[in-house]
Amino acid sequence: MAERTSSGLLMMLEPTPAVAMTLPAEVREKLAELELELSEGDITQKGYEKKRGKLLAPYIPQIQGVDPSLQIDNRIQTSSQAVFSGSKHSKARAANTRDERFRSDLHTEAVQAALAKYKERKMPMPSKRRSVLVQSSVEACTPPDTSSASEDEGSLRRQGRLTTSTPYQGHGHPTVEHWFNRVIQGSSTSSSASSTSSHPGGRSVTNTALAALNANAAATALADLMAHTQIGVPVNSRVSSKIQQLLNTLKRPKRPPLREFFVDDFEELLDVQEPDPNQPKPEGQQMSTLEGEHLEAVNKWPPSLPAALQRWGTTQPKSPCLTALDNAGKPVYTLTYGKLWTRSQKLAYTLLNKLSTRNEPLLMPGDRVALVFPNNDPVMFMVAFYGCLLAELVPVPIEVPLTRKDAGSQQIGFLLGSCGVTLALTTDACQKGLPKAQTGEVATFKGWPRLLWFVTDGKHVVKPPKDWHPPVREASDDIAYIEYKTSKEGSTMGITVSHSAMLTHCHALTQACGYTEAETITNVLDFKRDAGLWHGVLTSVMNRMHVISIPYSLMKVNPLSWIQKVHTYKARVAVLKSRDMHWSLLAQRDQRDISLSSLRMLIVADGANPWSISSCDAFLNVFQARGLRPEVICPCASSSEAMTVAIRRPPEMGIPPPGKAVLSMGGLSHSVIRVDTEDKLSVLTVQDVGQVMPGAMVCVVRVEGTPYLCQTDEVGEICVSSGSTGVAYYGLPGMTKNVFETIPLLSSGVPISDRPFTRTSLLGFVGPDSLVFVVGKLDGLMVVSGRRHNADDVVATALAVEPMKFVYRGRIAVFSVSVLHDERIVVVAEQRPDSTEEDSFQWMSRVLQAIDSIHQVGVYCLALVPANTLPKAPLGGIHISETKQRFLEGALHPCNVLMCPHTCVTNLPKPRQKQPEVGPASMIVGNLVAGKRIAQASGRDVAQLEDNDQFLYIQDVLQWRAQATPDHPLFLVLNAKGTVASTASCLQLHKRAERVATALMGRLNTGDHVALVYPPGIDLIATFYGCLYAGCVPVTVRPPHPQNLATTLPTVKMIVEVSKSVCILTTQAITKLLKSKEANATVDIKSWPMVLDTDDLPRKKSSQMYKPPTPEMLAYLDFSVSTTGILAGVKMSHAATSALCRSIKLQCELYPSRQIAICLDPYCGLGFALWCLCSVYSGHQSILVPPLELESNASLWLTAVSQYKVRVTFCSYSVMEMCTKGLGSQTEALRLRNMNLSCVRTCMVVAEERPRIALTQTFSKIFKDLGLSPRAVSTTFGCRVNVAICLQPNRLGKLAEQGTAGPDPTTVYVDMRALRHDRVRLVERGSPHSLPLMESGKILPGVKVIIANTETKGPLGDSHLGEVWVSSPHNATGYYTVYGEEALHADHFNTKLSFGDTQTVWARTGYLGFLRRTELTDASGERHDALYIVGSLDETLELRGMRYHPIDIETSVIRSHKSIAECAVFTWTNLLVVVVELEGSEQEALDLVALVTNVVLEEHYLIVGVVVVVDPGVIPINSRGEKQRMHLRDGFLADQLDPIYVAYNM
Repeated sequence: MAERTSSGLLMMLEPTPAVAMTLPAEVREKLAELELELSEGDITQKGYEKKRGKLLAPYIPQIQGVDPSLQIDNRIQTSSQAVFSGSKHSKARAANTRDERFRSDLHTEAVQAALAKYKERKMPMPSKRRSVLVQSSVEACTPPDTSSASEDEGSLRRQGRLTTSTPYQGHGHPTVEHWFNRVIQGSSTSSSASSTSSHPGGRSVTNTALAALNANAAATALADLMAHTQIGVPVNSRVSSKIQQLLNTLKRPKRPPLREFFVDDFEELLDVQEPDPNQPKPEGQQMSTLEGEHLEAVNKWPPSLPAALQRWGTTQPKSPCLTALDNAGKPVYTLTYGKLWTRSQKLAYTLLNKLSTRNEPLLMPGDRVALVFPNNDPVMFMVAFYGCLLAELVPVPIEVPLTRKDAGSQQIGFLLGSCGVTLALTTDACQKGLPKAQTGEVATFKGWPRLLWFVTDGKHVVKPPKDWHPPVREASDDIAYIEYKTSKEGSTMGITVSHSAMLTHCHALTQACGYTEAETITNVLDFKRDAGLWHGVLTSVMNRMHVISIPYSLMKVNPLSWIQKVHTYKARVAVLKSRDMHWSLLAQRDQRDISLSSLRMLIVADGANPWSISSCDAFLNVFQARGLRPEVICPCASSSEAMTVAIRRPPEMGIPPPGKAVLSMGGLSHSVIRVDTEDKLSVLTVQDVGQVMPGAMVCVVRVEGTPYLCQTDEVGEICVSSGSTGVAYYGLPGMTKNVFETIPLLSSGVPISDRPFTRTSLLGFVGPDSLVFVVGKLDGLMVVSGRRHNADDVVATALAVEPMKFVYRGRIAVFSVSVLHDERIVVVAEQRPDSTEEDSFQWMSRVLQAIDSIHQVGVYCLALVPANTLPKAPLGGIHISETKQRFLEGALHPCNVLMCPHTCVTNLPKPRQKQPEVGPASMIVGNLVAGKRIAQASGRDVAQLEDNDQFLYIQDVLQWRAQATPDHPLFLVLNAKGTVASTASCLQLHKRAERVATALMGRLNTGDHVALVYPPGIDLIATFYGCLYAGCVPVTVRPPHPQNLATTLPTVKMIVEVSKSVCILTTQAITKLLKSKEANATVDIKSWPMVLDTDDLPRKKSSQMYKPPTPEMLAYLDFSVSTTGILAGVKMSHAATSALCRSIKLQCELYPSRQIAICLDPYCGLGFALWCLCSVYSGHQSILVPPLELESNASLWLTAVSQYKVRVTFCSYSVMEMCTKGLGSQTEALRLRNMNLSCVRTCMVVAEERPRIALTQTFSKIFKDLGLSPRAVSTTFGCRVNVAICLQPNRLGKLAEQGTAGPDPTTVYVDMRALRHDRVRLVERGSPHSLPLMESGKILPGVKVIIANTETKGPLGDSHLGEVWVSSPHNATGYYTVYGEEALHADHFNTKLSFGDTQTVWARTGYLGFLRRTELTDASGERHDALYIVGSLDETLELRGMRYHPIDIETSVIRSHKSIAECAVFTWTNLLVVVVELEGSEQEALDLVALVTNVVLEEHYLIVGVVVVVDPGVIPINSRGEKQRMHLRDGFLADQLDPIYVAYNM
């Protein structure tokens, strides 16, 4: 919480005090000017150092105590601290002689010293696509014209100095290349990993100051993250070298190693931060309450404020009351007391008598009225305010809404609504400027009640009749006015102030400030609320003072205006904020002839703000020469609820000298006061805010829980009991009780007084001499891991890191967000348009180090946004709650982001240790394991069902059908237009197959492998049977894509080579493609085996067909690329092929009179079986819809289903997705085209993954309107070892009664946290962390399934998670080859249980799942066993000792922001990488980084290492619609994704 100063410099080189004292005054003044030029950016760093060196050369023979190397390094800048300390020492004032510790700039120095401690370690810089960098609008490039986070120190817009940024021209922006060169072994151009900058005169990265994060900060246990730090990273990839860099940064241990232990419960316990036994604890006595001096009763006081106005208005009508200035600083109008009195009366009369609805007066006394006046019209405001008081109406002053979407405007509307406001008063000019609706009336703002707008200018008000007099009563407890206040969360409350409190407050201020009649006061503050209202509108009238009101707009143009007015009007008092002092410092060199000697009191309204002290000191240094006396600076502390809490009295009151305290930040974070610790780096210097107000009683209570009094060395919330505080929050009795009616207790539990106290939301303590010290506000309090930090202090630390060059001084917001049960600190700053990416990143990394070092707390997220884009509070300043809201909604649009979850998140659950597994000792009794039924299930028994038991070869079936039913149609292929492209009857197919067989027999030997490269169609089916006729082994291969040869052709080549095919059968067009010049660029076209074009084969009568000697002979090879990027071919024997067809026929009840529609790819798995095998075996007609055709006609498949009245149809998830996305909004149009899906009994999704419930439900919902039954959609499951394990043909209607139907698929909800521990825990729908799983379909006839432990290979019980093993006659007989992972061998196909039934041979599917016996019965009357697939073992991510399924993380991420279209995750060297596709404008890319990191932390307890934002369609998907995460990973590491943004989380 530290000291703020305007000099943001890297290392302070202090002349010794002795030297400083000898500097002549004019040298000091010149140094001060230099300093300000630098901070304003009017002079370069180099120029500054040169000039400063010249000035100091005669006086500093040798700078002491600094390592000479630091002086030489040109990046370590020196500062003119000589000025500050020098002037203080030379004018050692009697009242407060300061020693060295109290220097204002202490904090900046501390920050620089802290930064100097770091070794220069590199952090990986985020990479960004060019288009994201170039700002399009000039608006975004102008420097912001408003002020700071706590409205404190702002950047000014000086005339003629509007800088606009140049989009990066001339030289390439630093991209990834700029940061890391690709290091290619043996390349002559680049042999080292250092990179040269793409900027002219670039430095090599090695001397860029990218230090890493503080090694000794308490931060997360990365020991587990770094389990394999020795992982080699391919050297030639830029991305992976960045990741290696990130790993190196993260490698340093942050915490003692974890104790070896594991929690054997489902719950992952979040690590609870144990309080540090060595943390400081308060040791002082219990404090006693502090009383202000007695409030003197003066006889001449009027009995109420309206009475005071009446008195001055009638006795001193010519006396000036208020002077308003224009933007040039010229007085526009002076309101006299006489005018104020008569105009207020007119308004009061008009409001009460001239406004009516349906002959009823619109307003009654006590009604609330909104006052909407611009900040440059104090006169109209004052008239309206007093007019309301005279009419006994309650004014509610609010800001002028500028647009319909002002930050916080909706909340103001809520306040007006809850106060029952129906009328708003405003000026003519303001009313004209408000946004209008079409009718010409003022638009209704979002969230606002309907208001009548009344213009209070002269022509609209009427003169009251002679006999009308406003009721001027004594001050009562009725509400006088309502002041609004915005809470930390952004909600707006109205604080009611009674007439008596308003009067008492004016008395107390008059007494405390020693106000006398007719004094002149300059008010720089907002006159609508807070100190500006109290001093400049209320107390001033009480004492007939003359107020010179300085509008904010004038301050922006001329920050010296208030000083000039003090000089011109010889003002005795000025009321302002530390920001205004800071601004005048920046501009003071323009003025020589002004004097501040008339001031007896300079009231600093935000003196409670910890950084006001540096503004006060710096201001005094410069203006002491202009007659400003040190003792007239009077900081005060106030809050909306308690009004003025304490104020330093003017010097004539004989008060004790002002106090300063240098407090330990570490102590403060534990709410303990420890003065001046040895650790000089992390201290906070605070000044007192004077004494308690007259007539008030003050105490300090604990912030949380019961309001016990604090000990004397403890920081707590200051509470006030007096007659001059607010009374309540309007309409909020509960909150009112908490805040306005607190009863502080002694430690014994006894109330300290019977008077209620008001909480001020100021955090502080009472120091020596009964001085009040404030160290922060509750609004800015951030409690991180039990320690308290103040937002303002963090801002100060960020500012002390060379702020001027990269960010705007006053435009920094600091707040905390709650992630994973703790507060996390977020820092958002506006970046200057001219700072480069590299500079900004460097600044960000330094800020992180500085905050880490000084506050011992990590920053969770640091974001830089373009200039002028943070939401503004009405008078400059940043609207913090709105900024936080935008951050959480992903609407901040930063241009730079640095997240540090690895450093900050220290409460993750302990990593799980693997437990020694229970061996076979867990006795099997019958078919129970440890008291649970063994998890096994089977489909119907094939032997009982089959009528013709003799075995048939599939090719014999075709020949038989060609003879028995030659003209029976088997296949019908549709094209994109929905017309029939080709058909085949049994005989036609047989004839075409014969031709192929004849062509092959002369050329090939029996048993040769043949690759079939065809588009989906009848050619593929015919050549398949031709190969079987000829005794060859067919291998179906997807043809290469002509537009994308580079990626598709190598796969074709690989399958052809791996399958050892001696010949390729294909069409003429593909033959040309395979041998084309384009193909040669990708593969060696000379290495293709023989290519046969089957388009025009001769019609020869074939010789004898080949008969396989045994059914165990190989029939075909099925090749497929798994999602993990492994190409695996499995062997299908004739026996398995026939058994597969028989099972599907029985399950789906296929026979020749049926028609089924298939929209699947025909190259592998169940898709291939349904296209090429089933129709021939069962004789039904298949309507074939190639999925590729849906890209040009999304409704093709469903139109075919409707047109042919198909009962059973098959599709893939990608087809389903195309239909939901492409047709979702067109159901009405489809209905008009007579699409009707009520014929569909069952629509099965063919998949090798966990059922996608959300997609199937959406599909059912959309097409319900077209007659699709909600029960029709079901899922299937197959894998490499067995392509069809489950199929769920839902029977509707009569068939269900015939006993073949299975029950509807069931859905269960499991606890996602338990799944990570390989356990199944069923929970209720909607419970936290619940995950819906849908049964994968009914197990096929002849198939047996068991769940086995992946490690011990023992059987598991019901509802236990394990690997699904399958035994069935249609299992594949083995891998032909596994390309890419030869380690997967035979045990996949013939495994036995380690105990229990050790005889049965099983195949391992590689999928995790569980079986659960349901209450439902199947056709045979048995209880139905449901199989639930959770996910592929190969896909799972092992992180922190737990098993994660990528799809779960991806689902969370997709939910986190509307612009995330798709997501894929993978791990690389133990870092979790999240790739998101951005469907929206590129400026949203950086919003996603924090949201993705948050959601994965919250829901999965994982820290994301890298977030990659890419364009839609970058995540590769295979034909089944599954994400190819490994391809994506390879593409990322080879830097081929062209990402929009890559963020490396620290």
